[in-house]
Amino acid sequence: MKNLIEIHAIQNYAPSNLNRDDTGAPKDALFGGTRRARISSQCLKRAVRQYFDEKKKAGFFKPEELEVRTKRVYQAIAELLEGKKRDKAEALAKAEIALSYVKLKAADEDKTQYLLFLGQKEIADLAKSIYEYWDQIVAAPEDTSEKGKGKGNKKKEAASGAPKEVQEKIASIFNGGKAVDLALFGRMLADMPEKNQYAACQVAHAISTHAVDREFDFYTAVDDLKPEDNAGADMIGTIEFNSACFYRYAVVDVEKLTDNLQKDTELANKGLRAFLEGFVVSEPTGKQNTFAAHNAPEFVAISVRHNTTPRNLANAFETAIRSRKDESLTKKSVEELIKKANALQKAFGGDEKTFVLNLTEAKLEGFGNSVTSLQELLDKSLAAVQG
Repeated sequence: MKNLIEIHAIQNYAPSNLNRDDTGAPKDALFGGTRRARISSQCLKRAVRQYFDEKKKAGFFKPEELEVRTKRVYQAIAELLEGKKRDKAEALAKAEIALSYVKLKAADEDKTQYLLFLGQKEIADLAKSIYEYWDQIVAAPEDTSEKGKGKGNKKKEAASGAPKEVQEKIASIFNGGKAVDLALFGRMLADMPEKNQYAACQVAHAISTHAVDREFDFYTAVDDLKPEDNAGADMIGTIEFNSACFYRYAVVDVEKLTDNLQKDTELANKGLRAFLEGFVVSEPTGKQNTFAAHNAPEFVAISVRHNTTPRNLANAFETAIRSRKDESLTKKSVEELIKKANALQKAFGGDEKTFVLNLTEAKLEGFGNSVTSLQELLDKSLAAVQG
C-alpha cells in the first residue's frame, strides 16, 4: 500500500487532431465496445515536460533540476569541456571512451544507439569527471586480429583497461541527477539496467467519454500570383479530425518521487506542484495551427489517498455517454464520474481527501470539497500531502 496523489480531469476539445497515428489520423481505441478518441500517455507526458521547460524559463525550475532526452550526449559533454579550454574534437572522443566504461556505445554520427534520459546535472558531472581524469581516459590499443575487429570490441577493451577508480566514478554519476521530470517519468538504460529509474508517476491514455466517428476536412489552396484566367486550386488535401470530451487520469507515488529525488522533500513538493499544474494547463500541440483547440478542463479532481491502491475511474464511461439535445456532454460525463467515484469509495473505502474544481453545473453528491480556482486546488491538495 502506498500514499498516492491522483488527478482526474474532464476536458472537452473542439474539433482537433491533437495526437496522430502513422497515417495522420487522430488516435483512437476500442473501449466498452465502441470506438473512442484517444490521446496517448506519451503525448500527454511530452506536453507536461514542455510545460516544465516553460517553468524553467520563468525561473521556477533551475536548469539542473530538469532532464534532457537525447542521442547527442557526447556533443553536450564536449561543449561543456570546450568551455574549459579543451579541444572539442578531442573532448568528443574522450566522452565516447568514458561512456563506454559503463557500456553505453556510440552509433553513427557520434550519437548514442538510443535516446537517453539524463539529468542536466548528470551531464555536467560527466563533463567534470572527464576533465578531472583526462589523461587516464584513453582509447583501447589497436587490435589487428580477426577477433579484435570492430568498434564494439575496442570499447570493451577500453573499459577493461580503464582504471577502476575512473570506471566507478563514471558509473556513480548515473543516479538521476535529482531531475524532477526524470524522477516522475523514469528511464530505462538497456545497457545499464542497474541504473534504471522507475517512474513515480503513471499517466493513462486519455479516452473520450463517448463514441466518436472520424471526420474529414477537405481543403484547397490557391496561388496568389497565378493569372486570373487560370481557374482552380493549386493544392488540395484532407485532414482527419474529431471532437471529443476526454477523461484524463494520472497518479503519483509521493514516496517514490521523494526517493527518486534522493530524499529531497522540498524539490519533490516543488515537482509535484508543477506536475499537477502542468497536467491541467498543458496541452498537446498536434495540428493546433489548423484547429486552435485550446479548451481548458471544466472539471478537475485531485485525491490524496493514504495506504491504498490507485483508482482509475475510466469505467465510469464503459457505457459510452450519450447526451440528448440541449444537454451538456461535459456535465453528463462529470455526473457519471462522480457516481462511479462514490460507488467505489463506498465499496472499497480508504483514507482520502479530495478537492474539486468544478466549472460545470454537475452536483458533487459528496465527492470531495469544492474550490474556486486552480491555485486553491493545488494549495489544498499539497497541504493534504504534507499533512
